[in-house]
Parts: sequence; structure tokens; C-alpha cells
Amino acid sequence: MTAGGIASREARAAARERLSVLADSTSVDVTTLADELAAVTALLDREVSLRRVLTDPSQPGEPKAELVGRLLGGQVGGEAVDLVSGMVRSRWSASRDLVDAVEELADTADLIAAERAGVLDTAEDELFRFGRIVVSSPELRSTLAGRDDDEVARSAKSALVRRLLGGRAQEVTQRLVVRLVERPRGRSLEGGLEDLSKLAAERRDRSVAVVTSAVPLSDSQQRRLGDALAKLYGRAIRLNLDVDPEVLGGISVRIGDEVIEGTVVGRLDEVDRRLD
Repeated sequence: MTAGGIASREARAAARERLSVLADSTSVDVTTLADELAAVTALLDREVSLRRVLTDPSQPGEPKAELVGRLLGGQVGGEAVDLVSGMVRSRWSASRDLVDAVEELADTADLIAAERAGVLDTAEDELFRFGRIVVSSPELRSTLAGRDDDEVARSAKSALVRRLLGGRAQEVTQRLVVRLVERPRGRSLEGGLEDLSKLAAERRDRSVAVVTSAVPLSDSQQRRLGDALAKLYGRAIRLNLDVDPEVLGGISVRIGDEVIEGTVVGRLDEVDRRLD
């Protein structure tokens, strides 16, 4: 999932804001909204000519919004129609960016449902943990990353996810992972899971630090690392912890594209010195 050019970033930000305003109303069923936006994502991903028409910069926005209303009215709820109509009124750098943005809104709507239920933190952690399981199991990764253009294959993958996560993870986690394996849209499974984890963190206005250490960090070490990184980056940092004996006594901290390598004590001391 890419941010796209300047126009697409601005359009995506506006769509996020409209979804947030809509979600403030507790009368909106955000889980249903997520399903409907996911269906719109599948439609736009499949119908190349349609998404090109809806993102044609030479055409005014209102006729495109009216087209959305005619196509989606009666197929999805009014909230989904309004969101997508607002999106096609905006200018997009590339037609694929519109599809990415609708998909992101679908995932965000599910995460809003998790937030309402008080399980957002748990879902975020489960997404990260499932990503670690996938990375460590080439056979599972291969099975779940198979073809997505065959209905039988998609059904088999979603059934496998439900067997793996059913009763062991939050319903929202299962929904998000099932949607990802059914419609990866060119992403690797690991990359898609990481995108979802980041989206969950952004929902709470936090960044995610993937921390890999040779042995589990103590509560005290976790607090020190979290506090130091929060001061260094100027925002709250969620630690996703992974243990890998090959790290040989040190830690690796990855935040976005930045990787910090070093020993637990030595690197923390260096961070503390930089903050003095």
C-alpha cells in the first residue's frame, strides 16, 4: 500500500478525516461499513476502466460522484456511497491510489470497531504475532500467499486462517487477516500484515518499533527503551517484541525504514546521552 503522489496523499487524508467524522456517530455500524468498503475495493481493483474514469483529472468531480451513486446505490449503504463519492471528487495522482485508499478505509473501519470494543491494543499485538509466525513458517507463508484469482483457492486460504485464529484471536484480527489473504493485491503477506499493524498504531497516534532481541527484555528494559524512543522521536512508540537467539546478545530496533542496532545496555545509554 503506497501513499502515492501529493494529490493522492491529500485526497487520502481528506478521506480519513471524513471516515473519522462518520465514525464519531455511534449509530454507524462500522463493521458493516468495513465489509462494504472492502467490496468496493474488490470492484475497483477488478474494473480497471471504471477506476480510470473515476480518477480522470480532466473530468469534474460531481459527475464522477453521481456515477458512484448510480453504481453503488442499493448495493452498499449510504455511508459507504457518501465516502466513495467524496473520494472521487478529489484529485488522485494515479488510479491505483484510489483503490489503495478505499482499502485502507475498510481496514480502518474494522480497527475503529476494535477501538470501540476496547480490543485495539490486543488486535494490534495479534497482527504482529501472526506476522512473526508467517515469517518463521515458509510452508504456511507459501500456502497463504498462493493465487488470489481463483475462488476455490481464496476460500481455502480464508478457511485456514479461521482454523488458525478461531478462538485464539479477536474477531477483528481474523477479519483483517482473512481479507488480506483473500485479496493481497500484489502485496507479500508479511508486508500486508505489517501495514495493518502500522494502521492500528496510527489509530492510536503511535509509531511501531519492531524490537528483536536475543532473549526476552525485562519489564524495566521495555520501559526504558519505550521512554527513550518516545523522547527521541517526539511521539508515543509501541514496542512489538520478537526474540531471535541469532542476535547474539544485542537488539535491533526498526521504526519504519530506520534500523538501530546495538547492545541492550549500550544502545540505551547512547540514546540517553543523545537526549542530555
